[in-house]
Amino acid sequence: MTTKYTPLKDHDTPIKVLFTGYLCTVGIGYLFALIQILFTHGMADGKFGLSVDDIVYSYYGNRSGTVLEQKLNGSMKDNAPEQERFKIMEWVRDGANSDDYKADGIDKIIESRCVMCHNKEASGIPDFTQFEALKALTTEDTGATFASLTRVSHVHMFGISFIFMFVGLIFSFAETTTTQYKCIAIGMPYAFLVADILSWWLTKIHPMFAWLVIFAGMGMGVSFMFMWVTSILEMWLFKPVFIDGLGSRYLQMRDSTDASFADRLWFYAKTLGKKIKPAAAFVTEQWLTRGWPVVKEWLKK
Repeated sequence: MTTKYTPLKDHDTPIKVLFTGYLCTVGIGYLFALIQILFTHGMADGKFGLSVDDIVYSYYGNRSGTVLEQKLNGSMKDNAPEQERFKIMEWVRDGANSDDYKADGIDKIIESRCVMCHNKEASGIPDFTQFEALKALTTEDTGATFASLTRVSHVHMFGISFIFMFVGLIFSFAETTTTQYKCIAIGMPYAFLVADILSWWLTKIHPMFAWLVIFAGMGMGVSFMFMWVTSILEMWLFKPVFIDGLGSRYLQMRDSTDASFADRLWFYAKTLGKKIKPAAAFVTEQWLTRGWPVVKEWLKK
């Protein structure tokens, strides 16, 4: 297979070291990002490990209680003993009165357990040295605010897209992957990144979209790992893996004249699309003639 670029295995050693250093650094960073998710979103329901409930509580909120109560029973559970947490929650349920704040000793608990992190020097989290900031958390838990989603969304869009740009650039020099699969692997993380950010906003509106958050995150992770592993193997272990090892079977399948898996998948997708099109037209017609008039009448009432 003739190539118009220098394959990863044929790059000079300094270039390989440069590429490997970057891939290893962002790989470790990705791992720490996953760990951070486990210790933030993963504790939203009070249990370690990421679940659909964690996603719902983080973005849509737990409408059965206040923000402060949910945090004390969730991600902040280990930061204070049960007796002190119960005392704060009792104060919240009694109306979170400013006079009772000092009379009941809540200020002492907040000062000793919370202010070490929640202070004016910390960015992105409430400043508990100000009573108003604490008071704001005694309202119904509606999850992430639109302001915080806006801030986090643009940071993730800019930062993660740059990471995948360079990972994709290095992966584009791979020779064991066909151009078709390269395009899919390089484009996937951007599609899933947009879907991931969008799913936060959709989950804020309705909790059923929490599944989309998990699906989009998994899609980004799979595409990242595929490009990362392929690039590292081609740079340093090309012969033992792709010539003498299991990778040789993949190369034989790649160079086969038979239709590839992607070709077959595309064929089935087009066939399924032809079957779905009439059904979609029928459903659309029924909605416009029967469903929408009923909803419209209901909204008027």
